[in-house]
Amino acid sequence: MGCFVATDLEGTLSAGEAWRGIAHYLRAHGRARAFQFFFAAHFVPALLARVGILDKQSFRNRWLADQAKLLRGFAENELNALGEWVVENELWTQRRAAVIAELAQHHAAGCTIVMASAAYEPIANAFARKLNLERVRVLSTPLEMVNGRATGNFADAIGVDTRKAERVRVLIGDGELVAAYGDTAPDAPMLALSQEPVAVAPDAALEKIARAKHWRILRAA
Repeated sequence: MGCFVATDLEGTLSAGEAWRGIAHYLRAHGRARAFQFFFAAHFVPALLARVGILDKQSFRNRWLADQAKLLRGFAENELNALGEWVVENELWTQRRAAVIAELAQHHAAGCTIVMASAAYEPIANAFARKLNLERVRVLSTPLEMVNGRATGNFADAIGVDTRKAERVRVLIGDGELVAAYGDTAPDAPMLALSQEPVAVAPDAALEKIARAKHWRILRAA
């Protein structure tokens, strides 16, 4: 069996945003114009999602899918370099130390950490390595590779909401999910699987759920 602890990445383990890190990476590596065109095409939908006219999660999924096209042609080593850069310069600098400390405590008690995130696989893997824990499993968004190069598409569906929860459930099998951490309402199905759901700096929707269900709320910096 064994014990497991599941956690989201962006907003939960870090206050940073991978998309910003990718933007800075592209600008620093001679691809600024490509990102500028991408951002301009998504600026109005982003505003509409922010005010609630467009569904936020649907917009985020579309953003992830379209942003992946900026990475078309990248070799595996280039994607890994991007992942390391984004983590080092955006996500790790804004890490939520209190949450990471709790994960380390669970790990010391014998649990395996499951990082379940919509982030691109190279970024999620790079962050997992920074945790410096022996037992970490990553469930993230894989980028499709053909002949050693990224196609700009996904190799599998984005793991959010109930799909994220189902992937965690399948991974742990007969094990116990002793705790789960998330920051937005789409994380709620995953949190509900655990013995101790923790809402980390939750958005308004997750905070409402957490209060109704008496889940722990962690006001991480």
